[in-house]
Amino acid sequence: MPHKRGMMQAHDHDHGHDHAAHDHDHGHDQAHGFGHSHAHAPTNFGRAFALTTTLNLILVVVQVVYGVIADSMALLADAGHNFGDAIGLVLAWIAYSLGRVKATERFTYGFRSASILSAFANAVLLLVATGAIVWEALRRIGDPPEVAGSTVMIVAGAGIVINGLSAWILMAGQKHDLNIRGAFLHLVADAAVSVGVVIGGAIIVATGWNWIDPAVSLVIAVVIVWGTWSLLRESFELSMQAVPKGIVLGEVRTYLEGLPGISGVHHLHVWAMSTTENALTVHLVFPAGHPGDAFLARVTDDLSHRFRIHHPTIQVEIADGAPCAIENH
Repeated sequence: MPHKRGMMQAHDHDHGHDHAAHDHDHGHDQAHGFGHSHAHAPTNFGRAFALTTTLNLILVVVQVVYGVIADSMALLADAGHNFGDAIGLVLAWIAYSLGRVKATERFTYGFRSASILSAFANAVLLLVATGAIVWEALRRIGDPPEVAGSTVMIVAGAGIVINGLSAWILMAGQKHDLNIRGAFLHLVADAAVSVGVVIGGAIIVATGWNWIDPAVSLVIAVVIVWGTWSLLRESFELSMQAVPKGIVLGEVRTYLEGLPGISGVHHLHVWAMSTTENALTVHLVFPAGHPGDAFLARVTDDLSHRFRIHHPTIQVEIADGAPCAIENH
């Protein structure tokens, strides 16, 4: 039966967390570039968020003014969408900044999880805004007002340029950060929506069919929901400490069980500390004594490279004592 030992030394009490081992793991991570600023993570997107937020707020003001002048629901819907994204960018910016705040005695991981909350709030905000767009579009579609199609086309064209530029600014960070990806996807969707508004304006100019304007706004609503749903689901799952997307827990368990000298693996948990960093805790049972530092360093390196798990905490148990009290938890 397993006797509990820490990663670096024996413990007389049950399940003592070995701080020296934990420090060893993190030191190893930092040496290989897998800590808080691991190699593939963006270095600093504070200025990018500031610039894209400013551009989108300017666009919202322009769209609202000319949407009222042109009496275009599609343009106002696009403005509402862009305003939601501007607020989302502010939230993402705040979360990104909080994620760089150092840990404290109370918040021992710092505020890294703020990025997960930001992504979730961003998705909820967009869905609420979509409901308002749908309500107004349905109200107008039966009796559409006359719309200045040429004005709609010009202002929506400006939206394509600004949203496209903003998305390009954030593109480098969206592959590895759900928080940045949420902002990036919304900006791409905005550019696509603005293309739809331009097309709608052109049809109105050519045919005089004013009902096209609220119809386009309904299409915009569908695009928003389609693009937002996956972000809502993934950010909710991360907030509930689900295994992050792209990591298969069974594969991690198979890897650990296949390590030489292992007779048991339990209390295995993988979760997201933020939208860029994943953590793991596990108990490894060895029947023949402690495997040594070199073994643990190799496991830490493998977990980082193969599974994108950058903060592992491994507790070694020697199979000669009392059973683990939390083995089935």
